[in-house]
Amino acid sequence: MSDSVNDPPLEKIVADLRKIVKLKETTTVGDVVLIVGRNPQLMVYALVSDIVRDDSKQDEWWYVSLHFLVLPVQKAVWLLRTAQMTGREIFTMDGAERFIQALDFKDEPLPGDDGKPDGQKRPQLRVVK
Repeated sequence: MSDSVNDPPLEKIVADLRKIVKLKETTTVGDVVLIVGRNPQLMVYALVSDIVRDDSKQDEWWYVSLHFLVLPVQKAVWLLRTAQMTGREIFTMDGAERFIQALDFKDEPLPGDDGKPDGQKRPQLRVVK
């Protein structure tokens, strides 16, 4: 997909996603995160395998180790501030916009479930043990 003038801004895409996907306010090891980006345009899931503070910086920066859930699984480490790794801020990497936020798998109604009978609610992901 190309990043054309007609594509909606990343802020709009994220706002629309928040209406249909339940997201957490925090990000911890073991979370599955949704990553949305521009140039290249992408929407992918990743598993957070480690979060380590970068003590060399005065502000809170974190090395976030990710396993992208694609075939084959790809590993990466991103250096992010707390606001960036928790979805409170859209940021850029190499000049391209990125958004990352952890999915919330709690068994609660999804955004948009407005009291409809159980059979008519949107399906939701559940953690199966």
